[in-house]
Amino acid sequence: MPHHTPTAHLSRRQLLLAAGATASASLQPAWAQSNWSAIEQSARGETVFWNAWAGSEQTNAYIQWVAQQVQAAFGVKLQHVKITDTADVVKRVRAEKAAGRMAAEGTVDLVWINGENFAAMKREGLLFGPYAESLPNFRWVDVEGKPTTLNDFSVPTGGMESPWGMAQFTLFADSKRLPQPPQSMQALLALARAQPGRITHPRLPDFHGTTFIKQALVEFAPDAKSLAQPVTDAAFAAQTAALWPFLDALRPHLWRAGKQFPQNAAAVRQMMADGELLLAITFNPTEAANEIAARRLPASVVSWQFEKGTIGNTHFVAIPYNARSKPGAQVVANFLLSPAAQARKADIAHWGDPTVLDVARLPSSERALFQTGQLPGLLIQGAPTLPEPHASWVDPLEKAWARRYGV
Repeated sequence: MPHHTPTAHLSRRQLLLAAGATASASLQPAWAQSNWSAIEQSARGETVFWNAWAGSEQTNAYIQWVAQQVQAAFGVKLQHVKITDTADVVKRVRAEKAAGRMAAEGTVDLVWINGENFAAMKREGLLFGPYAESLPNFRWVDVEGKPTTLNDFSVPTGGMESPWGMAQFTLFADSKRLPQPPQSMQALLALARAQPGRITHPRLPDFHGTTFIKQALVEFAPDAKSLAQPVTDAAFAAQTAALWPFLDALRPHLWRAGKQFPQNAAAVRQMMADGELLLAITFNPTEAANEIAARRLPASVVSWQFEKGTIGNTHFVAIPYNARSKPGAQVVANFLLSPAAQARKADIAHWGDPTVLDVARLPSSERALFQTGQLPGLLIQGAPTLPEPHASWVDPLEKAWARRYGV
């Protein structure tokens, strides 16, 4: 990760915008504005313990920057509690509830979360809310273009978590070697037939390998909507009926005739950089741009997503039922949705995590924060975000793949 250089605090104007306290706040009814003022007043002086994954220097530096901003603007002290697995936080809150800890008696004020961890906390009544859609800056969230901001691995969020960033299945390749990128799984098969041995994906259950198979599942399923429901034997048989013939046809044309698969996406990326493979895959649409900036990939590498869309999801922040600093946690969640905070997070110089906002709807001064220029490797045109299948599909999918192609 590149070394982080701290920057100056936001200007007063930007902080006001970040707080949702500009003229755009007039879009809210008066009662909502007064309620939010009361929350901000209650938050002043609070300490918010934010349990968040700490596996990236850039992520940690960004959270440190957020802490500086919310302290300066709102008098909220933000403490990053560094974790390696969000499931551990779920266990802790669950244990606190079992021990009879009531509201305002918990150790976690905010948690970075999505997927099965959110589903478990929602199911077990471990969350405070609904609160997300009452945040002043939620009005800028792209709930239509990015429906996963309201639907977390096919579980409706119900306002119990606030969206924070996007991830989406993305491909990248050196345009000098691959001038016409494939725009669907069917086109990928045609390319593999034309250039055998130059395409592959990580071995399952690696996350990126599983995502590659899920992308194919979504494209070939006769009823993609049924993938949003918990899996049954009958549904699995029906929805994977066209997937296996596709994978059977693809396999002999893969790298090493599909008899071996790389361990992970980083290995695939390196093989693409070395010219052994034609393309690589990622779940972070800015990965290629980051790699180019770090001089690990040439500037001729381009990123793209399939025309009809690729699987994507949103990551969120949630507030446990027994958080001690609920007003402070809401102020932090609202700041994370501000155009200033989202633009900084989307900037590859700081992180490169795609925004959850509808940038086109922002006032022009806020829109300008996102205009960093068309850096090499960045997506020129994003594609629709297709919802993840229900989390229960993953295990049977991985087991069926291992039985058929396990190496």
